[in-house]
Order: sequence, then C-alpha cells, then structure tokens
Amino acid sequence: MSHGPQFEIEQNIHRSGAIPGVFQSWTSDPWIIIPLLLASSIYLRGWRELHRRLPRRFAVWRLIAFQADLLTLFLALASPLHPLAELLLQFHMIQHLLLMMVVPPLLLLGAPILPLLRGLPRPVLQHGLGPFFASTTLQRLGRFLTHPIVCLVAFTVSTVAWHVPSLYELALRSEFWHDVQHIFFLSTGLLFWWPVVQPWPSRLRWPRWTMIPYLLFADIQNTALSAFLIFSERVLYPTYAAVPRLWGITVLDDQAAAGAIMWVPGSVIFLVPVAVIAIRLLDLAANALCNEERR
Repeated sequence: MSHGPQFEIEQNIHRSGAIPGVFQSWTSDPWIIIPLLLASSIYLRGWRELHRRLPRRFAVWRLIAFQADLLTLFLALASPLHPLAELLLQFHMIQHLLLMMVVPPLLLLGAPILPLLRGLPRPVLQHGLGPFFASTTLQRLGRFLTHPIVCLVAFTVSTVAWHVPSLYELALRSEFWHDVQHIFFLSTGLLFWWPVVQPWPSRLRWPRWTMIPYLLFADIQNTALSAFLIFSERVLYPTYAAVPRLWGITVLDDQAAAGAIMWVPGSVIFLVPVAVIAIRLLDLAANALCNEERR
C-alpha cells in the first residue's frame, strides 16, 4: 500500500496553500515518461515512411491524433490531475474519462499498427515481433477480442465493476490496484472504440449502422451509473471523507459533481460519433437515391 502522491500533495498544501500546492504536484516517473517518448518517436519514424508512400491514408491529421493521444495520457497520469484524484472524486472522474473515452479513440484514429511496426528497427521486426504477430493463435485472439459484442461487454463490465464501492475503495487504498484499475479502463476503452473507429487496416465485423445502437447502449449504462452517483444520499467511497477537503467542497457535493462530469461530457463523447455515423449513412443513402433516379 502506498500513499506517496497523497502525502506529497498534502505537504504541498501545508507549505504553499491549497491551490498552489495542488498544481505543483507533477510527477517525473520514468515508467510513464520513457514509454511515452519511445512510442512517440517510433510512431513518428514509421509515419514518415508511410506518409511518403501513402500520403492520403497516413495524412498529417493521423500524426496529430496519435501525438495528442500521448499528451493526453501524460496529463492523465503525470499531471496534478493524478494526485488531485486522490482528494476529489470529480478529478478522479475526469482522469477516468480521459483514460476510457479520450485516449483510446485518439490512439486508434492515428491508425497506429503499421506506423509503430514500421518505426521499429528492422531486426526487431523481422526476428522478434514479425513472427509473433504472424502467429495464427494471436490473430484468432485478436479477432475474438475485437468482436463488437466482446468489446461492448468488456467495457461495460469493467466500468460498472470498478465503480462498485468495494473495488473503488481498493483502488484508492492500494497504488498497485489503482494501476490495475487504470489498465482495465485503458484496455477496455481501446476494445470499445475499436469497432467505432475501425483503425486501418482492420475490417468491419458488423454493418456500420450497428455502431449507433452500440454507442447508445454504452451511453445508457453511462447515464445510469452517473445518476447513481448524483442522486445517492450517502457517501459511496468513504476514503474521500477522510482526506483534506479542497476549496470547501463537501463529500456529497463532490460525488454529485463527479456524476455530472460522467453524465454530460461522457454522453457527448458517445453521441458525437452517433451523429457523425448517422449523417454519413444518410449522405450515402441520398447519393444512392440520386444515382438510382438518374438511371
């Protein structure tokens, strides 16, 4: 069990006041920074080569999406947001939204598979990862994990389970389980957004219109969980009642604010791709109708 970040932020609060102390709590953990820098450089190296060969497929916006993804992941894990999440549930909710609903789609919009593979040294690709990715077992596992039903169930179960008070409290008390929680949120988020973004060169498993009820179902469970937090009249996570209160926010008000953050921005993130998909499908239908009339 570790309370390092919480202890650090409390010391900063006592030394320099609440707000300045909070925003001085950046981390320089090499286990976060080094992998992000390596991923950034490997992707950039591979993207440059692919951009020269396939400029339309690997446009500049894909590079921007991938690098923005890494920056967002850094802010979620290494910025003052991380220690703040141990003091206020609403900041913890922001952190979780970034890990589940912002980082994964940005990563997938960068179509990362080929750029990351191309960016690796050739011996590593030929003698190490190449045979591994070519294995039949791995390909079957990949097809299973990226099936829309598996993706939706994994995302829903992970989201609901980790907000059950006993599991959430476990993550708050133990840095190890807190890391496990974040791994679950990030990995199931990647699975969930995979069939929505459909990163190239993967193939559609279901017709495109099915992503509308897929996203709407996820929004319904998000709304139900949000309402549970907003309208609960008891403190669901007692750890937050035992830590220093910042800015005079009560525990129940903080809990309701966390639910509102999950509800409104979360629903927007789900509904924006619903609107985009619906508009594209209507546009395709209109074009098909026009072509039919011309015939």
